[in-house]
Amino acid sequence: MGQWTSAMGAAQLARLLKSQQDRPAGPGTRRPPAYRALADGIRLLVLEGRVPVAARLPAERELALALSVSRTTVAAAYEALRTEGFLESRRGAGSWTAVPAGNPLPARGLEPLPPEALGSMIDLGCAALPAPEPWLTRAVQGALEELPPYAHTHGDYPAGLPALRSMIADRYTARGIPTMPEQVMVTTGAMGAIDAICHLFAGRGERIAVESPSYANILQLMREAGARLVPVAMAEGLTGWDLDRWRQVMRDAAPRIAYIVADFHNPTGALAGEDQRRQLVEAARSAGTVLIADETMSELWLDEGLDERTMPRPVCAFDPAGSSVITVGSASKAFWAGMRIGWVRAAPDVIRSLVAARAYADLGTPVLEQLAVNWLFNTGGWEQAVEIRRGQARENRDALVAAVRRELPEWEFEVPRGGLTLWVRTGGLSGSRLAEAGERVGVRVPSGPRFGVDGAFEGYVRLPFTVGGAVADEAAVRLAAAAKLVEAGASGGGETPRTFVA
Repeated sequence: MGQWTSAMGAAQLARLLKSQQDRPAGPGTRRPPAYRALADGIRLLVLEGRVPVAARLPAERELALALSVSRTTVAAAYEALRTEGFLESRRGAGSWTAVPAGNPLPARGLEPLPPEALGSMIDLGCAALPAPEPWLTRAVQGALEELPPYAHTHGDYPAGLPALRSMIADRYTARGIPTMPEQVMVTTGAMGAIDAICHLFAGRGERIAVESPSYANILQLMREAGARLVPVAMAEGLTGWDLDRWRQVMRDAAPRIAYIVADFHNPTGALAGEDQRRQLVEAARSAGTVLIADETMSELWLDEGLDERTMPRPVCAFDPAGSSVITVGSASKAFWAGMRIGWVRAAPDVIRSLVAARAYADLGTPVLEQLAVNWLFNTGGWEQAVEIRRGQARENRDALVAAVRRELPEWEFEVPRGGLTLWVRTGGLSGSRLAEAGERVGVRVPSGPRFGVDGAFEGYVRLPFTVGGAVADEAAVRLAAAAKLVEAGASGGGETPRTFVA
């Protein structure tokens, strides 16, 4: 690579490095030299994508001052990184990050592992399950039967197929939230919906308040849109949202928009109660902040006593005027990730603005997939398919919880009542080093800092309910093996893993 394309300040890099806290070394474990620990820390940040490839690193003297170490330590670390292929330098141009030849560029989100790699690697990176058959096949067959009239048109529906918009509106109305089709836009998944909302409401440099932790891919989407993320800490355990902190952030930071996952929060699994939802909406309205409510997990209740009658009302139910809340839904989590259909529910003027802006983005969502989802909604297939999904997730959750408790009893977590993810405190081990060591022993797991801002949550990993039975048992065995490598310092010795998948 010939030149750097971005820059990393000394203070920012120091914050990221200082977040990497390992368990104290045990008896007989030799700590690496200071320069080696620094080189390993930077290498991990590059491999995880938290420091971009081709990012110019601060000068040796600047970083030494920020870290309170000698310049000799930084110089030796930089030299080690150059030798290993993680740093390139040129006189007069400085030093910038790189990856060794043969290594794929690290992604900064949580992309699914390629299917051809699943034979040797247990994938705990992507929180998605296989399709709930036979309903996928039936939906596609039903869509094909309904396709001919649409095939005689141009096929571009920027707001979505009228039939599907009407069906989504009716479903909200049935939940007690009167909704017109003019309040709905169909999108290419929830990511497409949130991307469109961010571009409409939050230009480059605008503040966006986010839960801390929050969904990694959405955080990265917002970063790349140029937003300034304002983290708001979640309350301990599964108790949810600290309303005093939210009110303070909205009052003091005045974010243009705020993003929340009130239904089985990703990654913690927390479920916001009705009073919390009401207070969040009131705080947003008082501050003039637009609240994006992501309800992609809202139908994935797993515990007895939870159903459509006992679940808290949607966040938008507390915004009758429709001025403060934009709701995002999706078929990807409740049905199948390969069904890239999402939607936005908002005031009609917001929908009109989103549709108008779409002419410069993707023009519209694929017709056949919209017809498939509409078929599911029309026939009752959706409810039966989602019930299959709940059964899969429930069995996987229980198997994974039992396996982790058996193999890693020192790891701490609370079992969520729904959703697809388990948020685990790793007994003092670095989540980044666990992720790297996991690649070596055949288990892919995202580290906690993926879900935070500026290196937070180094002592966590996220485990999704995507495997069950014997595979869940083996995943826990491999995680325990990765933990032993980290405890022994094996993942900090400068050896580069053969492959890395973000």
